[in-house]
Amino acid sequence: MGRRVSTPEIESQVRGRRIASGLSQAELAGRAGLTRQAVSAIEAGQYVPNTLVSLRLAGALGCAVEDLFRLPDRSNQLDAELIGELPAAPARVRLARVGERLMARPLTGMSGPSTTADGVVRYANEPDGRTPVELLVEPRVVENTAVVAGCDPSLALIGAHLARRYPSFRLQWVPEGSLAALRALSRGEVHAAGSHLRDPATGEENIPFVRRELAGRRTLVVTLSRWQQGLIVARGNPKGISGVDDLLRPDVSIANREPGSGGRTLLDTRIAAAGGSTDLVQGYRRELRSHMAVAEAIAAGLADAGPGIEAAARAFGLDFIPLQDERYDLVLPAEHLDAPSIQALLEVAGSRSCRDEVEALGGYDSSPAGTIVAELSA
Repeated sequence: MGRRVSTPEIESQVRGRRIASGLSQAELAGRAGLTRQAVSAIEAGQYVPNTLVSLRLAGALGCAVEDLFRLPDRSNQLDAELIGELPAAPARVRLARVGERLMARPLTGMSGPSTTADGVVRYANEPDGRTPVELLVEPRVVENTAVVAGCDPSLALIGAHLARRYPSFRLQWVPEGSLAALRALSRGEVHAAGSHLRDPATGEENIPFVRRELAGRRTLVVTLSRWQQGLIVARGNPKGISGVDDLLRPDVSIANREPGSGGRTLLDTRIAAAGGSTDLVQGYRRELRSHMAVAEAIAAGLADAGPGIEAAARAFGLDFIPLQDERYDLVLPAEHLDAPSIQALLEVAGSRSCRDEVEALGGYDSSPAGTIVAELSA
């Protein structure tokens, strides 16, 4: 009949022609001397028919062979490197170039359906790891995208201000905990990483982790803001939680952050300082990947408390118990500093209008935005 294909080397128009002719798959199969399963496979692009079968189908449908099959238009297609798992094909993705790498990230999770895509992946990776993506945007959009990994929800606001002031640039925010963000940066998957990690031994913020995760690379560490990190608790604090000690009570359950996040690091440090064990904390293994997800779980009554920032608590009308003031830094490798999108991002993040709106989220002090706190050499 033909040969099985794993990629759409030829686009089949058989189904459209069949429906226009008022035929079922079984009826078309009978006229062309094929099985219904064969017609189904051809329509789905799973088989490329040989010349004889193509002529039979064309005869049965009263058209030319070229009306049934055509080569795909690749003028709007790019080959990208897939970052993360492809949930299914076709899949919507966002695209960005970081250095020499063009990367596609599937749009998944709660924000996926409401986020516009840059392209569509029709089938899984090729053996060489490249994934053909059908573009839905102009190529310049992909080239003018700054990719930042981090857990700070204000990154979404900064991205909106960037698009407003410089419509040719945009920010692609990749929600990740601090350590995961630094490791994505070390792998070359993002332009910058946000971090709010404090070394328990020295009390130094972020710099020891940057030195460890990006050893051998020249980096700039720039402050975006200071904020309050603490415990998000239910509205009215019905369990009377006043600090980390209360999380050891058997009647209190938490929603936790993932290992390597700033909130998890703070929680573990405070539990150890209190002489407690994480094994005594109900819900300790219930791990969520953002401040907002923790707040949402508490608002839904799934937990009594959890580590997070004041802005997340306020967004869901919850109470907040501050534990420590933290510096949220943006870590930038030297090779990305001169990228126009990064320069625009830094300018916007330090602008008065952007800082005022970030502070309105609650718990932020954006006055140090744009302050260089370290220049680390290779």
